[in-house]
Amino acid sequence: MELKGEKIQRTLSKYKFRDVAIEELQKIERIYPGMVPSIDTYTFSDSAQKDLLKLLGNLPVKYEGRSYNFPIQLWLLDSFPFTPPICLLRPTSNMVVREGKHVDAGGRIYLPGLHNWDYPKSSVVGLLNEMTAKFEEEPPLSAKPAGGEKDPHELLAFVSNLKMKDAGVRHHDQPAKKVSVIGGGDLGMASVMSILSKCNVDKLVFVDVAESSTKGGSTDLEIFNLPKVEVSRDFSATAGSWVVVVTANSWSSEQSYASVVQTNVDLYRGIVPNLARLSPNAVMLIASQPVDIMTHVAWRQSGLPPTRVVGIGCNLDSERLTHALNINLNTFKAAWVIGELSDNKVAVMSSTPLNTNAPPEIAPGSSSTKPLLDRGLEMLKNRGQRSWSVGLSIADVTNSVLKNKMKTHSVSTLAQGWGGIGAEVFVSLPCMMGANGSTRLAGVSLAQEDEAKLKSSVSSLCTLIGQLRV
Repeated sequence: MELKGEKIQRTLSKYKFRDVAIEELQKIERIYPGMVPSIDTYTFSDSAQKDLLKLLGNLPVKYEGRSYNFPIQLWLLDSFPFTPPICLLRPTSNMVVREGKHVDAGGRIYLPGLHNWDYPKSSVVGLLNEMTAKFEEEPPLSAKPAGGEKDPHELLAFVSNLKMKDAGVRHHDQPAKKVSVIGGGDLGMASVMSILSKCNVDKLVFVDVAESSTKGGSTDLEIFNLPKVEVSRDFSATAGSWVVVVTANSWSSEQSYASVVQTNVDLYRGIVPNLARLSPNAVMLIASQPVDIMTHVAWRQSGLPPTRVVGIGCNLDSERLTHALNINLNTFKAAWVIGELSDNKVAVMSSTPLNTNAPPEIAPGSSSTKPLLDRGLEMLKNRGQRSWSVGLSIADVTNSVLKNKMKTHSVSTLAQGWGGIGAEVFVSLPCMMGANGSTRLAGVSLAQEDEAKLKSSVSSLCTLIGQLRV
């Protein structure tokens, strides 16, 4: 690997662990000699820029006995190798990215090895090996359609007659619709009953987590033997779920708030990775508290793409707000509560009327919409979130996933890059929910007061997540 160039040496001199980084690069060259280093400018989601070392190359992948090359690029941050690289596909002009379990629509690669990076146990060589194995299961690129062809997922650009499943979209020959609810107590029971009432499921698995302080909801389900419901204490019963709802909480008597939340994080460590392994194509819907933090934790621990891990967040408040505005103020537009599930919540409105086929968009903040939204939020005061109402909200989002409705819900999602948010943080944003998970609506400019609230939430959430051992 050519590391003697003046520009590369100058950039490497700014790396915090230069000597260790060079050792790692030499290991990469021995095993993957085709990965070529260069220096380029990386633009972060907050528009900040930095000159970084970049590795470009083709990853050899075998599929059905034949070898193919997948073009990739790895950006090495200046704290490498103690932080993982940013991994991206770099499709040629006649290729398109196939969004799936390990690749988002922009071509960014998500792997368990990235989320669980722990140098020196973790290495780029190990990451590339893992990437090869995952791409052999689900090739991440396909041919760009030519002329009148409508299906961009039919063939890889360089593979003849290679058949692949659409990323995460279920076919009629796949297993029955299955939903799993994890965690006993009132919210777990409310979720089970609401999903059974609203959603067309073939099977609902209810796992009562023994370590959770919310346990105890499973006995009555066993006694009355509800149709389609399986009560289990074994996570293996959840295998093949389309949606996995996690309601478990494990609060402690610790003095500090961070210590209290840490008990929930520790509980998740024994739950979430197992659920993701058993249902790798599922949408994971988090309802544990604090929901924004626990959704962030679940995403990190699961190794799933951020589009497949969402929190129930402000969906209930959003549905209530839309109803209040339509009934009392005749707005006939959807409204969403966004931000942290706290007093810093912010309201936004759709730019398109309800019951139209126009794609949903968030209307920019204006002097005409803010008084309406503020009045709507005032109507919601003192309307607490009872377990049965949250259960109905969970069923509403679950139904959108099962039916691939692409209905817009305000759910807790990875907000990095939205509206100028540069931090890796989860807050509620309007997202279209379907079989492949969440798709965020584009960000808009907010009123100064609302933007300040959102920034305050981002700051406090970042501080708390930084205090936790995830």
